[in-house]
Amino acid sequence: MNRTLMAAVLVAGCGDNRVDPSLALLGGDTTIFDDGDEAFNYPLRNMRAELRGPFQIGDGIFNRNWVTAPATVQGSDGLGPNYHALSCSGCHSNNGRGAPPSRDGEIFLGLLLRVSVPGTGEHGGPVPDPSYGGQIASRAILGVPVEAVQSVTYTESAGTYGDGMPYSLRTPTYTLGSLAYGPLDNGAMISPRIAPQMIGLGLLEAVGEDTVLGFARSNGGRPNYVWNIATQTTELGRFGWKANQPRLAQQTFAAFVNDIGITSVMFPDDDCPPVQTACALAPHSLTEPNLEPIKSDAMVVHALGLAVPARRNLDDERARRGEQLFDMIGCASCHIPEMYTSTLDEWPELSNQHIRPFTDLLLHDMGPGLADNRPDFLATGSEWRTPPLWGLGLVESINDGLFLLHDGRARGFAEAILWHGGAGQSARDAFRALPASDRDALVAFLQSL
Repeated sequence: MNRTLMAAVLVAGCGDNRVDPSLALLGGDTTIFDDGDEAFNYPLRNMRAELRGPFQIGDGIFNRNWVTAPATVQGSDGLGPNYHALSCSGCHSNNGRGAPPSRDGEIFLGLLLRVSVPGTGEHGGPVPDPSYGGQIASRAILGVPVEAVQSVTYTESAGTYGDGMPYSLRTPTYTLGSLAYGPLDNGAMISPRIAPQMIGLGLLEAVGEDTVLGFARSNGGRPNYVWNIATQTTELGRFGWKANQPRLAQQTFAAFVNDIGITSVMFPDDDCPPVQTACALAPHSLTEPNLEPIKSDAMVVHALGLAVPARRNLDDERARRGEQLFDMIGCASCHIPEMYTSTLDEWPELSNQHIRPFTDLLLHDMGPGLADNRPDFLATGSEWRTPPLWGLGLVESINDGLFLLHDGRARGFAEAILWHGGAGQSARDAFRALPASDRDALVAFLQSL
């Protein structure tokens, strides 16, 4: 833990009224104080002792490599038959963000492709492709064909800021080759999704629905309402790039079965469409479902309990100027700077916290440039949930790169802003018109989060 940083925040302001030290507490009382490469790995600072054991168990499972069944050591097998990664940390290294492939021919890992066909599923969600399911798997166990070879290429487009300084944006194009089960269904829609960072998600689950709907009334965002498997009801969507998951438990177990092929009580079956006979006949683990209750419970504690690191550089005049500009040009209308959590059952640590996540958890139309043209429950093909910004200033050092937006196309904060269209276009245009010193100041503010 960075003790100097922690001490600076806790005692800042003595004899100095320039900066409110509480601005550093992005996660309220849950905030931790570390700005190193382990900053995303801590439990909530105020976590009860009895939860720390399950949190550590969940952390171990998060970083475990699963193996093909049957294995000598039970409880670690069940990988696949189709899968994307061997572990959760394979995509979310250090609980951080994924990255798109860095070279031609590299297997997709931190980036995946969702797929669906036109229509609406039983509970209002997307309809999976009949041959490939809801996601293209980049890998498969021995004896099962790999679904497809995925690739991405980029086209650079030049532009200039208002002061004449040039910039370049890259547009991705995704292709699928060597399709093992024939072509995709007619009208199939493909959506790239990069692995997001994992911190602070429990706090976002604790934000009251009334708070989120209040944001919608003021900024024009739209809530997504999605199916909750556990409660068998439709609920507010909070998680995922299109807010297509209602609770962290469902988000977690869906990722296990879709990305690793690990089953749970919530998702007891592997995703083997009827045409994939080798997938259906693949050997099974003696442990079914693969995640026993103690492991499932620990994974939920881990997902809810990952802490947000403190904001840094509170005294940096350039970053403070950038914070003012962030509000002035309209970024803060969707990336809401602060809010209070409500009461989350059995989690007093997350309840009634003053947090600064810089999100509204709502869908906004981001224009044709970012559209994937794939609906997801109520989200249209051009709508995306406002992602939280806390912790993003540490991602580059934690994950050896900064790849932003839903598909990682933006190689930094400025590029991410310049891709904003639709509801974000006025803020984008205002950013383009700023002098270089102000653009740098706004980026410095984002780097402080």
